[in-house]
Amino acid sequence: MGRRREARQAALQYHFWRDMQHGDSPEKIEDFWEFLPTKPRVREFAQPLIDGMNAHLAEIDERIRRYAENYEFRRIAAVDRNVLRLAIYEMLFRDDIPPVVSINEAIELAKKFGGAESGRFVNGILDRVRKELTRQARGEEQRRIAIGYFVIPSGAQRSRGIPLTYLKACAAGSIGFRSG
Repeated sequence: MGRRREARQAALQYHFWRDMQHGDSPEKIEDFWEFLPTKPRVREFAQPLIDGMNAHLAEIDERIRRYAENYEFRRIAAVDRNVLRLAIYEMLFRDDIPPVVSINEAIELAKKFGGAESGRFVNGILDRVRKELTRQARGEEQRRIAIGYFVIPSGAQRSRGIPLTYLKACAAGSIGFRSG
């Protein structure tokens, strides 16, 4: 499992635990990390997620209430509620994480820790959040595909599926072609 996925899982576990304690946090965050030992690199990514979710919890919960209009907030499963909190925090406040990554990771967490319909429920709510975002869902303005050492803009003209700029660079000898 990747470092970021482990960190998201740790953040989810922290907020699930906090939810089960009716909003009470451990006196020191070190108490949580002692309960859930993790590698320093995982903790390095998880800690800002935990802190950020705590700092913006009221705003995040308001978004959940708005988008889950047919559900009473306190009746949403605790796992689903906290997966949504994590993903919405990332989508609204972490510009370094593309929203589609947050959504995909949230769906995976919901499937792993939630009920049978958790993945679909989380996806539905987060898709509504994504539609209101002002930034690109996939990150940088010009999504790129890397082929070897040559980077091709995603909107590049193509000839039989191969970007023309790549073909021209190959023809000019500035890029070597090597088959697998």
